[in-house]
Amino acid sequence: MQTAVANRLVLITGPSGAGRTTAIRALEDMGYEAIDNLPLSLLPRLLDGPGPEKPLALGVDTRNRDFSTAALIEAIDQMGGRADVPMQVLYLDCSANVLLRRFSETRRRHPLAPAESPGVGIAREFDLLGPIRARADVLVDTSEMSPHDLRAELEHWFAPQGGRQLAVSVHSFSFKRGLPRGLDMVLDSRFLRNPYWEETLRPLDGRDDAVADYVRQDPLFQAFRDKVSDLVGLLLPAYQAEGKAYLAIGFGCTGGQHRSVAMAETLAKALADGGWQVSIRHRELERRGVTETNVTPPKDGGT
Repeated sequence: MQTAVANRLVLITGPSGAGRTTAIRALEDMGYEAIDNLPLSLLPRLLDGPGPEKPLALGVDTRNRDFSTAALIEAIDQMGGRADVPMQVLYLDCSANVLLRRFSETRRRHPLAPAESPGVGIAREFDLLGPIRARADVLVDTSEMSPHDLRAELEHWFAPQGGRQLAVSVHSFSFKRGLPRGLDMVLDSRFLRNPYWEETLRPLDGRDDAVADYVRQDPLFQAFRDKVSDLVGLLLPAYQAEGKAYLAIGFGCTGGQHRSVAMAETLAKALADGGWQVSIRHRELERRGVTETNVTPPKDGGT
């Protein structure tokens, strides 16, 4: 398996319908900066100045406004001669019959034959791209591949540090303010004992050891924590195998200050200890501008 470096450049091309969009999205999920359909005349300018901080994935196809076979080969030669930005040409190939079937299933017009049959456009595109195919560093035939198969194949060739890591975001929030947008999994922690009703704990939040200890003393805490950890531990590898790049898990309570925060911190630590890439958001604490452990209790009731 190859290892990506910060200034690596992957130029992705191939016939329409072969999976270029899927490939670009897969590389973007792997940490590449992805740019699709950049005019060929702008390619040299993109690499002027300091080298890119992230590996680049550039999608080029026959719909580019200034596309020509000669222009693309010239661009490949120019970029390929640069020692500071190692480049590979990824060509996604596919049989004409499969492409024709894909166009028929989606009822899309072929970009090179908008007023004719897709077969005519496929033949034209094969003629245009033949010399580019011959210049490919990596050729992947997608004829028998599903989108998941293609992602796995690209990970083999291009994933930085030997593999793409599913990113997990753990949130805490108040049910009174509604669910945060984009959550994949929501867990209700309002059944746990409530630190709000303890006067000494009320000004604190779930990141404070005293609050976390109080929540952990609930008879149901350990079983809840273990079952959530088991469920998440089961699902994360499955989501990653499915090609998912990001998963958001939310814990809610009444005010989003104590129990949900404590549970989010607990799960995030367990996931980080397990080697997962984890970030954490405490919506209500952020809304009130809380940066320290001590917070002002909400005026509208407990958490």
